[in-house]
Amino acid sequence: MIDGNPTCAGLRRVAEDVLGSIIVSRPSQVFPSTDPNGPGRATVVFEVIFNWMDSGEMRTFSDVADVWHGNTDDLYCAHPVATASTRAEGRALRKALKIRCLAAEELTRKKDIESIVRSSVASTKSVDGEWDGEDPISNSQINFIDTKCKQLNINVLEFINSGSDSYESIDEVSKQKASKMLSVLNNYQNKKKNIPENVKGYDKNWR
Repeated sequence: MIDGNPTCAGLRRVAEDVLGSIIVSRPSQVFPSTDPNGPGRATVVFEVIFNWMDSGEMRTFSDVADVWHGNTDDLYCAHPVATASTRAEGRALRKALKIRCLAAEELTRKKDIESIVRSSVASTKSVDGEWDGEDPISNSQINFIDTKCKQLNINVLEFINSGSDSYESIDEVSKQKASKMLSVLNNYQNKKKNIPENVKGYDKNWR
């Protein structure tokens, strides 16, 4: 455990103790960075196959993780494929164990993710060249909110409507409001705030 979060290696040991022998544990798909000038973004799909309760029945669990400089501390960002593989394995093991808390390797401890994402979406300029907070939410912000909600098991539509404003669609959210939402999700991830019960339960078909 690191600050209350289980490590991937710890999840692996517990999984074999309570679920059965792990027969296969491997990346099933790897999308390495194509950036020649830096670590870039890497995505890995990882699968774990159990001999379920050592009964001879095989059960497979898989999940995906991506790594880039905005969601990973610098020490690990230099090895994006390996870090993404560890994160994806941790998520697959959490899924098998039905554990909601994040694995230690999924957390970013030394960076303000919300500020980094805001800087990255600020490249979407208004006609006068300035970032306008009243502009509609950007695709980058939507994707980031979706990713964080999936990781934290949060219902996207319930979450965006948990404040003072009401939205029928995420497209009605402004950039400024989206930035505040990202900050809230970051606080949830770093355990600075507790996730309300009424927003829990990720729905992949929320769009």
